Amino acid sequence: MIYTVTFNPALDYLVDVEKLNLGLTNRTESETLYPGGKGINVSIVLNNLGISSTALGFIAGFTGKEIAHLLNQRGINTDFIKIKNGFSRINVKIRSEEETEINGQGPAISDSDIKKLYQKIDELQSGDYLVLGGSIPKTMPQNTYEEIAKHIKGKDIKLIVDATKDLLLNVLPFNPYLIKPNNHELEEIFNVKLNSNEEIAKYGQKLIDLGAQNVIISMAGDGAIYITNNQDALFLPAPAGKVVNSVGAGDSTVAGFIAGNYFNLKPEEAFKYAVATGSASAFSELLAEKDLVDKLEASMSNPIDIF
Repeated sequence: MIYTVTFNPALDYLVDVEKLNLGLTNRTESETLYPGGKGINVSIVLNNLGISSTALGFIAGFTGKEIAHLLNQRGINTDFIKIKNGFSRINVKIRSEEETEINGQGPAISDSDIKKLYQKIDELQSGDYLVLGGSIPKTMPQNTYEEIAKHIKGKDIKLIVDATKDLLLNVLPFNPYLIKPNNHELEEIFNVKLNSNEEIAKYGQKLIDLGAQNVIISMAGDGAIYITNNQDALFLPAPAGKVVNSVGAGDSTVAGFIAGNYFNLKPEEAFKYAVATGSASAFSELLAEKDLVDKLEASMSNPIDIF
């Protein structure tokens, strides 16, 4: 079973405005409301690919109920912890001449709420996947990723982490199954400027040396690099297509790799499926659908050895 964790899920309210006039009343041309958050995105894409998962995390108030409702409508299992006070955040995304975002804060998460999350994690079985993604709310300990990784160490749970800098580095001693930084995050981690695939792969290998089992480094339109603890380093260019919405493409890449594992693909084939899935989301208004993923995968060449 696959479990995704979103500590601070949101209702994403996406509106199109022909011309945004500050200080005046503006009327929308279109509106979309959907559940948001990195772990939730992974669950949605997995569901689109025909794979079940359970979304964990914290919700509160009427917005939290709507997040769970929208996911359940799609057939996605949820097991959120309901917080008594506050409400889950609303993120407003305004598309006009320029894009503007206003992101909410979310509810305060108490120690007792966090304890309930660990109780749910304790129910995971050998061979299960646990996906952690995104930032940690200010009301939670900032070492939560590390503590969860420590908590499940030795339990044969495939931990997948999609986070930045110290949040990512601190889980590496616990041998996460997959991490997925992008090339800019990799530069930030090691405080370097990377100018070639060979340099990117070299620093990706350092993440393997620090404990990761698999590393996918996404590079937007330049493709992706995949490194394993067998010392393999593979490059795959992105498929051709028009980028419509890059939000969630990285989460989709994670979902695609998990799906590849579920479909019993070889590691390099799972990598290819991951890149196709991330690209399918980038080429879509919302998140990747299976038909487009399969079409893109069929059009792509096989990964190329870097070293």
